[in-house]
Amino acid sequence: MLSPLAKRRLQRFRANKRGWWSLWIFLLLFGLSLGAELLANDRPLVVSYKGSLYFPAFKQYPETTFGGDFETATNYRDTVIRSQIEKDGWILWPLIPFGYQTINYDLGGPAPAAPSGVNWLGTDDQGRDVLARLIYGFRISVLFGLVLTAGSAVVGVLAGAVQGYLGGKTDLLMQRFMEIWGGMPVLYLLIILSSVVEPNFWWLLGLMLLFSWMSLVDVVRAEFLKTRNYDYVKAARALGVPEITIMLRHVLPNALVATLTYLPFVLNGSITTLTSLDFLGFGLPPGSPSLGELLAQGKANPHAPWLGITGFMVLAVMLSLLVFIGEALRDALDPRKG
Repeated sequence: MLSPLAKRRLQRFRANKRGWWSLWIFLLLFGLSLGAELLANDRPLVVSYKGSLYFPAFKQYPETTFGGDFETATNYRDTVIRSQIEKDGWILWPLIPFGYQTINYDLGGPAPAAPSGVNWLGTDDQGRDVLARLIYGFRISVLFGLVLTAGSAVVGVLAGAVQGYLGGKTDLLMQRFMEIWGGMPVLYLLIILSSVVEPNFWWLLGLMLLFSWMSLVDVVRAEFLKTRNYDYVKAARALGVPEITIMLRHVLPNALVATLTYLPFVLNGSITTLTSLDFLGFGLPPGSPSLGELLAQGKANPHAPWLGITGFMVLAVMLSLLVFIGEALRDALDPRKG
């Protein structure tokens, strides 16, 4: 059951229609992207062949299963295999019969191809379906942002709590360390390290986490510096309550209110960072579905405006939704608003 305070905050959040509907729209888009394999795939969802059901979207089957000659994975776009299956059964394809790496060899013209009834948002310069790559890229961007935001929140809250509660030399030394650490050129480090190892999702996540946690430290530190001098904290300390218990039970809840209001904006920045790195070519490995890579293709192919327009619109909508959610959350948690 929610406390009366939590109920009032929820009511204030719901009263902000822009933030409330932005939350539901974002959750809908993210939920659809989580089922990307069911929406965009070059393998059928269900295949019925000679009275048996197969689920290629979830399991690989060799060609011999459907009357082919080889033990290799079945290419369901092959006209021979398709006709063999349809002769003794049927095929249920996803809404978009392309994966993020599937090349459409039947474009009828040079790539990138314009939007059509087959490729709804056209193809990129390698003949890959833009909408399929968009769905998978949206999922990767949001998941990267969520994981990075969660990691940044844990490290940032912990560092800010230690600084603010202990104060003194501990606070002074950690502030000087943050000033030095925050001055490190992150982009240059990425460029140097990318020449040594091939960047991937977890490599980028770990490297960005080394610097992104500092965005929350100042907020948490200020709350702990303020709250540690309150009477109920002094009373708990006088009663012999352990310091760690005071920090977690009595002081941290006050800091979390300010932290939560910043999380949507941290998520926004995390997604923007990944997109920027992919645009510059220092992000995910080549071939990965990425919004930044789509924008880079739009820049390299000005004669194919659907590439740049699609990438811009998706980023604009996604980041706007997150900003609206953050504003509504900030107003809902503001104690000055009744």
